[in-house]
Amino acid sequence: MDGFLNYSIFHVGDFNVRVSSVLLFFVFFAGIVICLLIIKKFVFRVHRFDHAKKYAIYSLIKYFTLVSSCVIGLQILGFNLSLLIAGSAALLVGVGLGLQNLFSDFVSGIILLIDSSIKVNDVIEVNGLVCTVQEINLRTTTVLTRDDKYIILPNNDLTRNQVINWTHSKITSRFDVSVGVDYASDVKLVMKILKEAVEMQEGVLKSPVPFVRFTDYGESSLDFSVFFWSEEVFRVENIKSQIRVRIFEMFQDHGVKIPFPQRDIHIKR
Repeated sequence: MDGFLNYSIFHVGDFNVRVSSVLLFFVFFAGIVICLLIIKKFVFRVHRFDHAKKYAIYSLIKYFTLVSSCVIGLQILGFNLSLLIAGSAALLVGVGLGLQNLFSDFVSGIILLIDSSIKVNDVIEVNGLVCTVQEINLRTTTVLTRDDKYIILPNNDLTRNQVINWTHSKITSRFDVSVGVDYASDVKLVMKILKEAVEMQEGVLKSPVPFVRFTDYGESSLDFSVFFWSEEVFRVENIKSQIRVRIFEMFQDHGVKIPFPQRDIHIKR
C-alpha cells in the first residue's frame, strides 16, 4: 500500500507528483465543496439580511475560499509557488497589461458585492435599458430586460457608467402618465377623471395618494400629468398602458376630447 501511495505519476527535476498527493488533492477539494454547501445553507438561513445581502456575503466567501483553495491545492501537489511567481513575474506584467479590462471587471465585481449599491433583484436602468439584476458574478452581471431577454453586462459598465437604481432604498417608485385635452374641456373634470382612473388601477398604491398636475398650455392642448406610486417597478409599463386605456374610455364617456395637432397656415397674395 505504501508503495502504491508513493508511486510517482509525474516527475520533472525537483517536482514530483505522487499518488498520495493526487488523492489528498481530491479529498481536499471535496471537503471545500462540502464546506461551501454548509456555509451557503447557514448564510441563507440568517433572517437579519435580505436575499440580496445574503447572496453578496456568500459570493465573497465562495470566491475567497476558491482562490485560497487553489493556492493550497497547488502546494499539496508539490508546486513551489514562490519559484513559480518569481519565474513568471515578467510574464504576469505583460499579461496584466493585456488583460487590464478583465481585471477591472474583477475589481468592479468585488466592489458591487461589498458596497451593495446594486443587488440581486434590483431594477436598474443602464444606457437607457431598464432591467432587473438576476446574478452578480465576479466578472459579469446577468440582467433580465422587460422584453424577457437575458443580457450579460461587464461589471465595469456598472461601476463606471451612470446607473439608475429604481429600488436602491425601497421597492416603491413614482411614475406618471401624461395626456393632452381640448382647450374647451372642463379642467376640474379632467383632473377628477385622471385621478379616478389611476386609483382604480390594480398595482397602484393607495398611499402615497396619487395626484394630478396641470402641467402646461400646449400648442394644441391643455397638458396634464397624473402621478402614482407602485411596487411593480419592473412591469410598470403594463400598468401605465392599462391606465391610458381607462383614461381614454372615461374621456369618451364624459365627452372629453383629445385634440389632433393643429397648424394655421396664412397665405399671402
